[in-house]
Amino acid sequence: MSWLDDGDAEEDDELDESDIPMRPNPKANRPRTKRRPAHTDAVLARVLGVDRGRYTVLVGEDTPDEHTVVATRARELRKQSIVTGDRVRVVGDVSGAEGTLARIVGVAARTTLLRRSADDTDQVERVVVAGADQMLIVVAAVDPPPRPRLVDRYLIAALDAGIRPLLVVTKTDLADPTEFLKHFEGIELRIFTSARDRLPVDEIGAALVGHTTVFVGHSGVGKSTLVNALVPDAGRATGHVNEVTGRGRHTSSSTVSLRYRGASGTGWVIDTPGVRSFGLGHVDPAHILGAFTDLAEIAQDCPRGCTHLPDAVDCAMNEARAAGDLSPAALGRLESLQRLLTTFAEHSGRP
Repeated sequence: MSWLDDGDAEEDDELDESDIPMRPNPKANRPRTKRRPAHTDAVLARVLGVDRGRYTVLVGEDTPDEHTVVATRARELRKQSIVTGDRVRVVGDVSGAEGTLARIVGVAARTTLLRRSADDTDQVERVVVAGADQMLIVVAAVDPPPRPRLVDRYLIAALDAGIRPLLVVTKTDLADPTEFLKHFEGIELRIFTSARDRLPVDEIGAALVGHTTVFVGHSGVGKSTLVNALVPDAGRATGHVNEVTGRGRHTSSSTVSLRYRGASGTGWVIDTPGVRSFGLGHVDPAHILGAFTDLAEIAQDCPRGCTHLPDAVDCAMNEARAAGDLSPAALGRLESLQRLLTTFAEHSGRP
């Protein structure tokens, strides 16, 4: 015999989920959800610089209300890289008043992304800047001496990112850069020369108008001096070259985006800290040949799947070298190209 009578059973059938006791929530917090707010009130901004988790962004660009705002990133973006040059969506207090802090809640699609790795065998990429469409490579004619191989690497990184490269050679009053510049004959590269008493501010400035240009170069080549000449209120620190080691001292410790204002228009200059190496472990080897346009034209006659390595059979570039059809400058570029390709081949285990 059941301990419930018929009446009790009928009453029990009428219970619903609201009658079931629930465990109380002592913190009275809302249940977690993956749904995020739409942030329809977010404004678009440009990231000018990053410093210890704080982002200086420009709001109202090219309007009378243009001003800078300090922001932090939203929790949902903790795994998203945000770098100088990014276009972001910002909410909160965007007045820019002292002591206020806005919040970045979204990152717009990037048009370009300049990256580098620690070395050629490191597949972990370091994002340098976003949104640049030009790269100005700064190299000194002497003190420190120019490094053609480092410039080659900048060219490859620019090509991989879809960025147009430019080159400026500083300190030409101390040494003749003619021999160094022969290395780049045949490459589509606009070149400027600079001396202590003649900085090509107007010529370079004209090339900056309408573009976002990232400045890169070895420490001590005069990059910060050039930036200060182009953007008088930049205030980038300048240094000197160690007479014993021949190395430049790192003066710019952060990447920052600066507005260039010239007679013919405006543009953006992104100054980066000086580096002594620029790894390409993240680059697709198939893209490397494109940085050497004259060699790429010769390589069109290579068989399908040609590695272009020094021992590659039927490689049109190797055949041109053997036949004496390459200029000394082209031979130097071929050496640079094959040296990089060999590094990739050794790392990937390809024959």
